[in-house]
Amino acid sequence: MYRISVEQHFDAAHYLRDYHGKCESLHGHRFKVVVSLKATKLDDIGLAYDFVELKRYLSEVLAQFDHTCLNDVPPFDEINPSSENIAVTIYDQLKPCFSGGVSLSSVEVWESPQSCVTYSPE
Repeated sequence: MYRISVEQHFDAAHYLRDYHGKCESLHGHRFKVVVSLKATKLDDIGLAYDFVELKRYLSEVLAQFDHTCLNDVPPFDEINPSSENIAVTIYDQLKPCFSGGVSLSSVEVWESPQSCVTYSPE
């Protein structure tokens, strides 16, 4: 089994509804996102998956969130833009991009250098 990972970031503001703490107020983060794939085999040139293609897919997903107030962007206009919900949303949007021995393994969302959430359906 091979694991392929890329990292990108986006900058956004958000607030947590009904949190009852300082994160209930509007604030911002540079969210770091790490996406990992699993691959069972290598292709004809010895690659499990092309990093360039994975980065492109991730960039397309993250573009909708960059420099926004996440609370105004679906689905976060209806659900809290917690790191947990951000991770599963990114996972759900990326999952259909992969097939043929390659599958999405996990999505990590770091909202600070010390705090992260990892979503994996396993």
